[in-house]
Amino acid sequence: MANVSVAAEWQLLINRYYRKPELYPMRWKHIDLSRNKVACAPFGGPIAIIRDDSKIVQLYAESALRKLRIYNSAGILLSETVWKHPGGRLIGMSWTEDQTLICIVQDGTIYRYNVHCEVLEPNFSMGKECFEQNVVDCVFWGNGVVCLTEAGKLFCIPDFKQIKPCKLAEVGIGAEELPHCMAVIEPQYTVSGNVEVLLGVGSGIVIVDEDEVKFIDEEKIGGVVLKIAVSHNGRFLACFMHDGRLVVMNTEFRDFFQYQCESALPPEQMAWCGLDSVLLYWDDVLLMVGPSEDSVSYIYDEPVIFIPECDGVRILSNTSMEFVQRVPDSTVSIFKIGSTSPASLLFDALDHFDRRSAKADENLRLIRASLPEAVEACIDAAGHEFDVSRQRMLLRAASYGQAFCRLISNPNCIFVYLYSANDKIWKEMVLGAWLTKLLPMAIVLEISIWKIGFGSNFQRDHIQEMCKTLRVLNAVRDPEIGIPLSIEQYKLLSAPILIGRLINAHQHLLALRISEYVGMNQEVVIMHWSCTKITASLAIPDAALLEILLDKLKLCKGISYAAVAAHADRSGRRKLAAMLVDHEPRSSKQVPLLLSIAEEDTALMKATESGDADLVYLVLFHIWQKRPALEFFGTIQARPLARDLFIAYARCYKHEFLKDFFLSTGQLQEVAFLLWKDSWELGKNPMGSKGSPLHGPRIKLIEKAHNLFSETKEHTFESKAAEEHAKLLRIQHELEVSTKQPIFVDSSISDTIRTCIALGNHRAAMRVKTEFKVSEKRWYWLKVFALVNIRDWEALEKFSKEKRPPMGFRPFVEACIDVDEKAEALKYIPKLVDPRERAEAYARIGMAKEAADAASQAKDGELLGRLKLSFAQNTAASSIFDTLRDRLSFQGV
Repeated sequence: MANVSVAAEWQLLINRYYRKPELYPMRWKHIDLSRNKVACAPFGGPIAIIRDDSKIVQLYAESALRKLRIYNSAGILLSETVWKHPGGRLIGMSWTEDQTLICIVQDGTIYRYNVHCEVLEPNFSMGKECFEQNVVDCVFWGNGVVCLTEAGKLFCIPDFKQIKPCKLAEVGIGAEELPHCMAVIEPQYTVSGNVEVLLGVGSGIVIVDEDEVKFIDEEKIGGVVLKIAVSHNGRFLACFMHDGRLVVMNTEFRDFFQYQCESALPPEQMAWCGLDSVLLYWDDVLLMVGPSEDSVSYIYDEPVIFIPECDGVRILSNTSMEFVQRVPDSTVSIFKIGSTSPASLLFDALDHFDRRSAKADENLRLIRASLPEAVEACIDAAGHEFDVSRQRMLLRAASYGQAFCRLISNPNCIFVYLYSANDKIWKEMVLGAWLTKLLPMAIVLEISIWKIGFGSNFQRDHIQEMCKTLRVLNAVRDPEIGIPLSIEQYKLLSAPILIGRLINAHQHLLALRISEYVGMNQEVVIMHWSCTKITASLAIPDAALLEILLDKLKLCKGISYAAVAAHADRSGRRKLAAMLVDHEPRSSKQVPLLLSIAEEDTALMKATESGDADLVYLVLFHIWQKRPALEFFGTIQARPLARDLFIAYARCYKHEFLKDFFLSTGQLQEVAFLLWKDSWELGKNPMGSKGSPLHGPRIKLIEKAHNLFSETKEHTFESKAAEEHAKLLRIQHELEVSTKQPIFVDSSISDTIRTCIALGNHRAAMRVKTEFKVSEKRWYWLKVFALVNIRDWEALEKFSKEKRPPMGFRPFVEACIDVDEKAEALKYIPKLVDPRERAEAYARIGMAKEAADAASQAKDGELLGRLKLSFAQNTAASSIFDTLRDRLSFQGV
């Protein structure tokens, strides 16, 4: 009987069954769809209604001001607002995929609302041409729209997430021949990837995209098209012709079938019901046409609105919400009158089992081989049902059948199912070697022993998964929630998007429970609830609201307190934001927010505690820009890490600011070092060697450094060095001016003396010697090498005779030998007092005999050995050293 009552609700169309269950009786009052413009969101979304200003309607007790009202699918009012927008008549409105209501008015202005009737700024426009020509029609799809103007021009917005209107190709029609109908093929189903617009123009169809226009003549489509509907997969077209024919074809305009309707008037609405049938609606008749000449009619005495879905069509009327869909095959196999399918017998077996009839076992024996398939069919049928009691019955049948599908891999054990008269339930027992001991323990009325096997492909968790899915669906189908999703829609929509829609509708508790139930992260729900709570709780004190928020926020580990605090700050509750951000454990999120709410000192403390140099720099730069210099210096002085990082940065990029910091903290020596460094940087200027005016500023910088060093007792050396550096630069500057050669500045004292001597400016060299107290020994070395380098042998000899050199004639000898002037070196080698030095000098210029004589005078055996080795290639020289060795009887020589 249950099968008969279920199947009685179906309508047969060819070999397919269709049903039209009522989802909700509409709870609204005094709503007449014929007087209003209506936009219904797919996937059980909200319904937007506003009085149609293109119709003359009688205003009963309502205000003359139009109101935009948003209801859920059960007719419960969610929100409303007064429509006050300029721009002419409302041409069309529709919902986007993220449930934003798009409203397009006559001048092409686009207004956007959320589900709470709150205007989303900014408004957009379809462009100047739309504004001038006026929009007369528009067709929406998922996330886009195509608008037709009075001049026959088409404009498109491909994606409302990035509103960028574009003009489609010119159709070439005027205001006198506007299209009979318009439809779109979504970009995801076209070869070009762009939207294609189908226009019923004249006696044919025009296909328009961004780049080209294609004309399909009357011969190919078979007549004038007055109405077009595109299937949800973009592959098929349903066209209503001028002679009352409904022609179904593919997008290549190849006919599949035709149906002759009784009326030649075009239907008010036409939509695909899945991919198997087309719905047409006239004033009081709803006609369903299948892929043949069969049809099903429904009579309505009130206006209806089609809401196409992926697996059917929802039908909205003044009093009810219905769902037309093809009956799933699993449901047909169970409830079809006279069905003997395994699923139907399993469902019937459960009925017999409930009535304690032995026929339950007979049914199970009949379908023993097909029991897993029967269980799967019952599970699938339960998923497609909207009636909860029917869901429960089908799932019980699946669970009942599943108990007899279990197989085990141990051939020594079998499953025995016992019916206990005491408990009135079936009990499963595993019997093996202990069979004789277990049987007496139960009152067995009937024992059924089923298959023994070594494995099973049956997924035991299917029932649990379906139960979980149906619990979610039943929860959102509740009239107070009003989201009548079918299981196919739920799979296509996905749980995260469903939870997002519940959040946007402020159904946070249900969203939280569902996310917890399906094992999803609850952070998004709690975050949105917290932000909404802050916005709606202006009268609650900050401390009390903080306790409320923390009570929920602590439910989710790792939740971003900083994001909630940022919302509190945007809502004007800065104190609450500061209290919330204190609970944020991640410094990377905490510090930027503290800066945004002007808690710089706290931000600096948190940043330094974290040890993250990037965060510290972020705070430093923020405070640097906002506070006076002295206040900034005082702030960072108390925090060593911040201070050191600031100094490291300023040394590279902000010398002047760093000087101010050191002066403010009394670190004069650091300022002096910076001034000294600046002088060197000034010296690197390309003009520094030629543009002598730069030397003046450099000298002044060094003198300032000298003055600062002199104020501290610990930096006497640096003070003296700076003083002498400034003096040297001044002398070098004067030398460059007098010689007109930029070769002195930044050279050392020794190099300056050598350069002066090389230029013949002995007076300047003596001045440098005197000014910097160069020792006599150093002076002799410098002058000797300078004279040798310029090959001034007369001056060198004269210099050697002026007075006895303080370190002897060794500098003269070495300088001459270094430039390979042996003859000049011979003038001074005999004057060397130390015989060892004479011996080594003679050896360097290759005079073996003289070297041997000098070495013998020194009576140094080790020296003789070294000299012999230096003349190892010279046999005669080696014999001289051997003779000396024998003569002096030096051992080891």
